[in-house]
Amino acid sequence: MENVKKDTGTNAAVPRRESEKDSDWEKSLADEEPQLEFDDEYDLEEYTISAEREDGKGELLSSTSAGDQPRKGGGAIMSDGIIDEDFAEALGVTSEVRESDMPYYDIARHRIIEIAGDDSFGRKVLVFSACRLPPVHQLDHQRLLQYLKHTLDQYVENDYSLVYFHHGLSSKNKPSFSWLRQAYKEFDRKYKKNLKALYLVHPTNFIRILWNLFKPIISAKFGRKVMYVNYLHELRNHLHMEQLPIPEGVRQHDSLLLQKYQPKTRKGSVSESQPLPDTQQFGVPLSFIKEHNYEVIAPVLRQAVTFLEQNGLDVEGIFRRSGNLQVVKDVKRQFNEGKPVNFNEFLDIHISAVILKAFLRELPEPLMTFELYEYILQLHSMDLESRLLGIQHMLLSELPEDNYTVLKYVISFLTKVAEKK
Repeated sequence: MENVKKDTGTNAAVPRRESEKDSDWEKSLADEEPQLEFDDEYDLEEYTISAEREDGKGELLSSTSAGDQPRKGGGAIMSDGIIDEDFAEALGVTSEVRESDMPYYDIARHRIIEIAGDDSFGRKVLVFSACRLPPVHQLDHQRLLQYLKHTLDQYVENDYSLVYFHHGLSSKNKPSFSWLRQAYKEFDRKYKKNLKALYLVHPTNFIRILWNLFKPIISAKFGRKVMYVNYLHELRNHLHMEQLPIPEGVRQHDSLLLQKYQPKTRKGSVSESQPLPDTQQFGVPLSFIKEHNYEVIAPVLRQAVTFLEQNGLDVEGIFRRSGNLQVVKDVKRQFNEGKPVNFNEFLDIHISAVILKAFLRELPEPLMTFELYEYILQLHSMDLESRLLGIQHMLLSELPEDNYTVLKYVISFLTKVAEKK
């Protein structure tokens, strides 16, 4: 029957407009709207949700809240009014994903290779821990090679660095030489091109022998990316230590090495616990100096050379005599703290020469690198022509670019000194 409303002035029935019907419906909804969120006095357990079915039959599905009730759609209305939906079940996905179903889980579970954030230059860092290699008879090395490639494939399109913790490699878990050779061939230019640094931590004679064996097939360019790291604290110059997943065995081994060789460390070198100021110049690698001074020629080196060129070329035995020990120590401290130093203030011109020698002596790795030591020894057994060719090859192909730049700067200065004698 059509709704009517009575006019107060007449008894005639007037049909209601559709807009008036909608307005009354919206008003009734507003009056009955429950205050679920902010009204603390509202009793959720007395609230009944009713909804008309969409099948057109007009039947109602009601859910009275007496505790947690099942709801159509896989969820349940909890005592606090929140619907606990099981979306995984609704999508047909099981909530439990077994690790054993992951690709290469049999290798990955050993955590031989891990991702360790970014280095100081924003490059992704991967860490390989030899101590986590299981015994040879328990590991499929071909599958290990596939897993390594699978992992690296995710990062090699961009620049990345690799850290190799050598401690823990023994005769029980050491891969065969043929496998190592195969691995080097498998990791072709795609993997080597964007590898910017390879840190060999705690190298032993085995590493050095292995390096010499592989040298004929390793390019000089790749060789310049390799860095020997004797102690963990040396990594601080390049990596964020707090991000590195360092195995406990590696940490303990590093502590033993520090205790064993601590008395032999060079004076003036930076200790493990001492933070490195950006102005540090003595006892730090060339890469640190380049990073914080925007050039590889350290300020102390340039200032000492400039002063000696202007004042010391005519001084006999300029590099033979030593300076006052306390003065030298104070000058080094001032340079390390970034304070200005004026060599003209010292009565002894030899102070600047001593400072220059101290800077070169306290480099963690000499300009002619530890790696080139054997090569240099071999030069002495060559005839003159072969020796000259060998030196040229060493300087242009084997010596790292930063070392070559500093060495050229120092040799140019020493040439001027020699010309005055």
